[in-house]
Amino acid sequence: MSGPLHGVKVVDLATLFAGPLAAAFLGDFGADVVKVEHPAKPDPSRGHGPARDGVGLWWKVLGRNKRTVTCNLSDPQGAELLRRLIADADVLVENFRPGTLERWGLGPDELHAVNPRLVIARISGFGQLGPYASRPGFGTLAEAMSGFAAATGEPDGPPTLPPFGLADSVTALAAAYAVMLALRGRDLTGRGQVVDLAIIEPIMAMLGPQITWYDQLGYVQPRLGNRSNNNAPRNTYRCADGRWVAVSTSAQSIAERVLRLVGRPELIDEPWFATGSGRAAHADELDAAVGAWVANRDRDEVVAAFEAAQAAVAPVYDVRDILADPQYAALGTVVTVPDEDLGEVRMQNVPFRMSASPGEIRHAGRGHGQDTDEVFRALGVTDDELAALRERGVI
Repeated sequence: MSGPLHGVKVVDLATLFAGPLAAAFLGDFGADVVKVEHPAKPDPSRGHGPARDGVGLWWKVLGRNKRTVTCNLSDPQGAELLRRLIADADVLVENFRPGTLERWGLGPDELHAVNPRLVIARISGFGQLGPYASRPGFGTLAEAMSGFAAATGEPDGPPTLPPFGLADSVTALAAAYAVMLALRGRDLTGRGQVVDLAIIEPIMAMLGPQITWYDQLGYVQPRLGNRSNNNAPRNTYRCADGRWVAVSTSAQSIAERVLRLVGRPELIDEPWFATGSGRAAHADELDAAVGAWVANRDRDEVVAAFEAAQAAVAPVYDVRDILADPQYAALGTVVTVPDEDLGEVRMQNVPFRMSASPGEIRHAGRGHGQDTDEVFRALGVTDDELAALRERGVI
């Protein structure tokens, strides 16, 4: 194991999906992540989505770079095992409903009594305090309550949710960032701290100045479909071969190049064309111009023409296009990972490159409790004790 987080021990108690993904991001850069699951109730992500030969594929991504152990934390002996496990740990990630760890005698005060240097990342739907703290919370609820769904979809259509765990994924990135800040703070003070992440908040932070707009202007972001109220043309357009492209004209010079390319240079001289908001007010006319030109050409021809004109375009990809794209290949965006169950499995690589200390996906998610004996033996638990704990259902 190598990487800038080599020597950092992370105990992952979380399930579905933000907490485990945050721990995976840390593991990608060398942290030793120990995933703790209930002996009889594995992380539900093992059974989410498509499977191959009974092997859940989502878990292979979410469980990457982790050792897996089982432990019933609600049992006093299981709680004691966790105390021993975190005695030399740097980070604990959990997403139980607020109050659960405290009920088991494993709240932050108890854990810090064992290890004052421990960073505890607590991820929940609504945070550790407030009137909603005890509610069950999932990413879908955050996508609804954050303002994301209200601003997403066609103007005459319903609020629209993403078809994947967007709020969870944004929270995972925020959690990994917060953990690194807390570790840096520990370098300065010698003490760990509690990080409280409510899934409803990080996605809201990504939504731009909506609150400031409303505060200062009373303006509420409407649903605009694929359009923007800041510039136009900005949309997806159907090509002659049935495939799609997306066009963006955030810069004035790009907007001018697009209109010249599609044969409507006279629109550039209109007074309203000089600003993004002016162009957005005439989106129907601009979309008609670009859409008519695109509709008469295959996607590859459209992309080539835009590139030659130095205008901003991208093909709308599905996963098949991604795997065939030379830019993603050059970046190493998709990596082939060895796996004990499937032989090899492809998945997204770490999301950025570092010149001196790159991250790495060393293996896909391992079996339920596969490393239990190895991890607990290293804590001094004997084989006889392991057998007794297993008989009791603690591991």
